[in-house]
Amino acid sequence: MDDDSKNPSRRDFLKIGAAAGLGAAVAGLGLEAKDAAALPGEARSQFKASPVPTVRVGFVGVGGMGSAHVQNYLNIEGVEVKAICDIVPAKVERAQKWVVEAGQPKPAGYSKGPDDFRRMCETEELDLVMTATPWEWHVPVCLAAMKNGKHAATEVPAAMSLKDCWALVETAEKTKKHCQMMENCCYDRIELMTLNLVRKGILGEVLHAEAGYLHDLRGVKFSKEGEGLWRRAWAQKLNGNLYPTHGLGPVAQCLNVNRGDAFDYLVSMSGPTRGLHEYAVTTFGADSPQAKERYVLGDVNTSLIKTKLGKTIILIHDTNLPRPYMRINLVQGTKGLAHKWPDRIYIEGKADKPHQWDDFEKFAAEFEHPLWKAIASKGEGRGHGGMDYIEDYRLIQSLRRGEPLDQDVYDAAAWSAIVGASVKSVAGKGKPVELPDFTRGKWKTNPPLGIIEA
Repeated sequence: MDDDSKNPSRRDFLKIGAAAGLGAAVAGLGLEAKDAAALPGEARSQFKASPVPTVRVGFVGVGGMGSAHVQNYLNIEGVEVKAICDIVPAKVERAQKWVVEAGQPKPAGYSKGPDDFRRMCETEELDLVMTATPWEWHVPVCLAAMKNGKHAATEVPAAMSLKDCWALVETAEKTKKHCQMMENCCYDRIELMTLNLVRKGILGEVLHAEAGYLHDLRGVKFSKEGEGLWRRAWAQKLNGNLYPTHGLGPVAQCLNVNRGDAFDYLVSMSGPTRGLHEYAVTTFGADSPQAKERYVLGDVNTSLIKTKLGKTIILIHDTNLPRPYMRINLVQGTKGLAHKWPDRIYIEGKADKPHQWDDFEKFAAEFEHPLWKAIASKGEGRGHGGMDYIEDYRLIQSLRRGEPLDQDVYDAAAWSAIVGASVKSVAGKGKPVELPDFTRGKWKTNPPLGIIEA
């Protein structure tokens, strides 16, 4: 399905409810200057922008995750929060109050309907526009930002169709403005340590990865606020992997996707649709409006991705059934493998016992990622164990230095393309679907991401 349904009208959007920040965010790791000598030229991605000593930021959507980003940016050096946009005036006022309390001038407020972000992008002098809105608004906000000379950053996924993934890439290339998807899971501790192990060759050549997002969201989807106002509707429209990037992003970095390798094709299957309906019947009653809703999203979606170099990735999406939270994260190489949920590792020749897992902590002293060691303490209490703060810190740091971003628009498009491709494959009974090469062949010469320090 290359084309999703059109963006909702003003009336439909207001009916859905308040814009809310969404799940987690985005990244990859780049290189410090001291590491760059090992790479051809100075490129870590396909373009970079001039340094921005003080990053002037405008926010679109200051619900859950949007509010978290505002709070983080108020605690990062070199940031000025200049504008706040949300369809709920009270949320705009709340964020404005935080900015003033942090010692900055009161930012401009925009709350004249769902399209008021366009006025903000057209009139405000900003360097970066950050959006944490319902999924269908990520692409419109990012396009408006870039077309008006601003860098863009969006919550995940960046786009819900292959067509919109291309729109982000082509606009970023045309305007020479960054567009980053804020995939925070790339900055969690075990994911960072795993990348460090991969870069140091401890796991050997990486051949396979497993990833996923398994989170019981039934209560969230039926909530009368936040994501409950809009997220459940997607389960009525699309059947595939609608939220791939939390699991996929970190392992894609380890496999050098877009930087030495690239996604080639995907096959995807979904199981039956039961979870949301049964939850509605149990919670609201068999005759309730909620119980009469009909869903197309299979409760568990499994996709298999093949890369250009023949590597494989298993990717799972499961948000409609009862289960404890976990993100599958497994990276397997010729010398060993690292696994999260639970945290365990096996390295041939280094394991305490053959064929038995070791605790990750055995290797933490030697292979803890330097960025985590330096920054994690500053992120305590600032969202998802510190990784939210680190992703925000790295984006601002890269913009201020004029460096290519840790995770660029090509990553945003490639990781988000799984949504549209999986929907097409499921509809075709598991038919292989080619995944676009958004780099147009430059993955062959783009250098891998390295290990950075704060």
